[in-house]
Amino acid sequence: MELRDIEIFLTLAEELHFGRAAERLHVSVAAVSKALKKQERAIGVELFARDSRNVRLTPVGEQLRDDLRQVHQRLTQSLERARLAGRGKTGTLSVSLFPVNVQELRRYWETFRSRHPQWELRLRMSGYADPFAQLRNGEIDVLVTWPPLEEPDLTVGPLLFAEPRVLAVSADNALAKWSTTSLEAVSDYRHVTAESAPGNWFDRYVPELTPKGRSIDRTTLVHNVEDILMNTAMGDTVSLFPLHVTRYYRRPGIVYLPVTDMEALPYRMVWRSDGENDLIRALAGVVRDLGPLPG
Repeated sequence: MELRDIEIFLTLAEELHFGRAAERLHVSVAAVSKALKKQERAIGVELFARDSRNVRLTPVGEQLRDDLRQVHQRLTQSLERARLAGRGKTGTLSVSLFPVNVQELRRYWETFRSRHPQWELRLRMSGYADPFAQLRNGEIDVLVTWPPLEEPDLTVGPLLFAEPRVLAVSADNALAKWSTTSLEAVSDYRHVTAESAPGNWFDRYVPELTPKGRSIDRTTLVHNVEDILMNTAMGDTVSLFPLHVTRYYRRPGIVYLPVTDMEALPYRMVWRSDGENDLIRALAGVVRDLGPLPG
């Protein structure tokens, strides 16, 4: 297998969806399908079982995924070290973010780069499916998110900012005529949920119950923010967000209402405890020195 074929296989093994795999790889669905067929012909057995609804790994596919994951990680790390050495860099810090206000957080990134020119800082937006998996498999070093409640292998670091909550509703929703709303009102509508999201983590974003004990229906599965906005604009769901989304995702047909009975949502650095290193400690030091964004 060539390196690109390994990347296609491993991405499809994570997503179990040709469209999402193609989106992550920035290729067409046909290209993913073609690469998979070539791999299966070369090996002589199916790696994925697929029908009109589902894609899943076969036992051989699972074995190959487990074997190739470590090989791919070591290979890409070796290539990365060579590229960095050629540019006079001695290490890379990869940071994945849930908040979309990357521009407002620039002071942290620019200060880190100014203080530590020998290190590369790479930023990317986080996926919705099992956000802590990318920390645990070494794909990233730091995740910026609201902190998990029960993840003993992870370290929760300094606060970057905390924001009030808003509820996104369609313009023709009955709530849209009001100037504010409450978490209690959310229970009258369906809300979205993220695939494989740890319960204790997602509960902090969207609680299971309102303050009065009413259940919140969190059954509409989404894979990215565009899915959320589409479902909201169509009136299929309502969606809780942090306040900064109102500045970055202004959309026709969507109204944002301040939620009066929810605490501000904090965003902190989170990293794998056994993966802590000088680069992570340096970024944490920058965040502590500069302090959180003004509320």
